[in-house]
Amino acid sequence: MTVFKKGVSRRNFVKNTSLAAGAAMIVPRHVLGRGYVAPSDTLNIAGIGAGGKGKDDLKHFAESPKVNIVALCDVDEKRAEESRKRFPKARFYKDFREMLAKEKNNIDACSVSTPDNVHAVASLAAMQLGKHVYCQKPLCHDIYEARLMAEAAKKYKVVTQMGNQGGSSDGVRQAKEMYDSGMIGQVHTVQVWTNRPIWPQGLPTPTGKFEVPKELDWNLWLGPAKYIDYNPAYHPWSWRGWNAFGTGALGDMACHMMDPVFRLLPIDFPTEVECSIPTSWMPNGDEAKYPEGFPAASQIHLKYPRKDGKGDIRVSWYDGGLLPPLPDELMPGEQFGGDDGGALFIGTKGKMIVDCYGERPRLLPSKLMAQTTLPPKTLPRVPEGHYLQWVNACMAGYGNGTTSSPFEYAGPFTESILIGNLAIRSWNLPNSKKVKDDDADYLGRIKLLWDAKNMRITNFDEANQFVKREYREGWKIS
Repeated sequence: MTVFKKGVSRRNFVKNTSLAAGAAMIVPRHVLGRGYVAPSDTLNIAGIGAGGKGKDDLKHFAESPKVNIVALCDVDEKRAEESRKRFPKARFYKDFREMLAKEKNNIDACSVSTPDNVHAVASLAAMQLGKHVYCQKPLCHDIYEARLMAEAAKKYKVVTQMGNQGGSSDGVRQAKEMYDSGMIGQVHTVQVWTNRPIWPQGLPTPTGKFEVPKELDWNLWLGPAKYIDYNPAYHPWSWRGWNAFGTGALGDMACHMMDPVFRLLPIDFPTEVECSIPTSWMPNGDEAKYPEGFPAASQIHLKYPRKDGKGDIRVSWYDGGLLPPLPDELMPGEQFGGDDGGALFIGTKGKMIVDCYGERPRLLPSKLMAQTTLPPKTLPRVPEGHYLQWVNACMAGYGNGTTSSPFEYAGPFTESILIGNLAIRSWNLPNSKKVKDDDADYLGRIKLLWDAKNMRITNFDEANQFVKREYREGWKIS
């Protein structure tokens, strides 16, 4: 078991163009004066989640002169303070259901940036009203929801985008051009790794009694999850590590790290998933399990049939600081991937590595990059960036504009990621049939067979409880 040094840095990889450049990309149809945009050319956006990442998302959308932030929603008034100051004319709500009911005639689109367990509930409610949706990654909390969201985007004819910004990067497009040109041959193995989680995971369920902060509506924060008492271990930071609210390291980073895998290779749904948990998760070798949360580290292996029928591709995921075997072509002292991790593509003719978000695609050994003529640019770039690409597509209308991660793409992609989490949670079940792992540093391995057409695990029925969760009354989706 190899471990690399953890870091908490996360580079702001995808940077939008300046306001002036953005304006040049989206000149209004009728200019009524310098800097003035006609009301008919305005995209009215409501923010569901105005603090944290939501605050950052809204700021990026507002860089377009076509955008008007008309409503804000957040269950925590303190977390929403900065956004409310930035957009003082926007009406504020705590419950997005109330906001959509009252503002449905005033808004064109919604930005959804909440804990993962609310993504699908909020996004579907907006799409059913015919509103365009930008939803932060991961697209949803459960596999069942991924299918629904992809179908809803098509049914309601709305413009959608998942917030995996690397999907609009130059790097992933260059990697695709390199792969399509045959530089590394036919890929049969991909290894992906990240230093996440950087928040606490692998812990017992929080206990204790705490007073709910006056600015927080705890019942609304819970959303579809079953009611539990407030605990600061969940809000505002560490919710990702608890399966009632988040989707762990996979949900946080696989939407960035594995995106190049799905854009480059002819795959859609896996047929098999394996999961191993390192002994380091269990203090002093104690095999007590903490089923409410995700482990401190995990190793996932997915088997994908190639859509062209030419065999299978094995995609492996390592989190918590674990690393795959270092490639022989890596030079002494050369960093394996970027600060947050990377992805290694192993083909019949060679190897290619990319950093987080598909950044810096390069052949291994890296000296080949200076000796090789790169293929010409054949894929369109996204100079306006991920956020304004969605804004422009909304203005163009469904079927006319283009986004990098529409839900029709993001749904199947997210489903694969969530199958990894299904395996992690199944590993914890009392009746799971674990076999001894080849690596003594791991506690055991579970293998599950996935029937994608019917959304079912076929060799361990208990695992199917994680395909679709139970929703609290008032939060059910359809």
